Amino acid sequence: MNFKKEKYITSDGSHTFYMPEINEYYHSHHGAIQEAMHVFIKNGLQKFGAQKEITIFEVGFGTGLNALLTCLESEGLGLKIEYLGLEAFPLDADEYADLNFATSINNVDATSYFEKIHAANWKEKTEISTNFALTKIKNTLENVVLAENSLDLIYFDAFGPRVQPEMWTIELFQKLYDALKSHGIFVTYCAKGQVKRDLKSVGFALETLAGPPGKREMIRCGK
Repeated sequence: MNFKKEKYITSDGSHTFYMPEINEYYHSHHGAIQEAMHVFIKNGLQKFGAQKEITIFEVGFGTGLNALLTCLESEGLGLKIEYLGLEAFPLDADEYADLNFATSINNVDATSYFEKIHAANWKEKTEISTNFALTKIKNTLENVVLAENSLDLIYFDAFGPRVQPEMWTIELFQKLYDALKSHGIFVTYCAKGQVKRDLKSVGFALETLAGPPGKREMIRCGK
């Protein structure tokens, strides 16, 4: 996935990357922040507001946008978060340095948190804020070791099945299902029919929800 990346301004004014060789965006071109807030925060994280501590596993750490939004949200929710961000192909410093996520978000801590997130060493647990601890993992989903019943929430933000079909297999969905705690949640922006069928086949209880701007549907699963 080390393709040429072109910075692109999405419809909500926030940046993403476009990879012309495979005609794929890192985030929705209809709005990177809007999509992340809708899929991962509103329909994932905010469902845990009554708890005190959770563990989140993100598949596709990418630009760090989901981690930043989760860190900021943790303060308002009073929720302590252990965040594991999986990425096989990390961005270079010059690629993430100019992204405008922090300045696009109305929060005085956004810039410092975003800098800390990207400055954090891989494989090392780093306290980004009082409530948010980050461990970035440079690995593939196929090879990473996940303990059974260890995760409260899974953000599945890999590139789509057209581009990365190897990420959307029954075998990997089974691995994630096994790692999810009972009453845990799995969320993804993708709502393709085959993805729904494969998630159901490994045991997930699936909900099809309204999607973010520009997408009709998204998926949330329970165990």
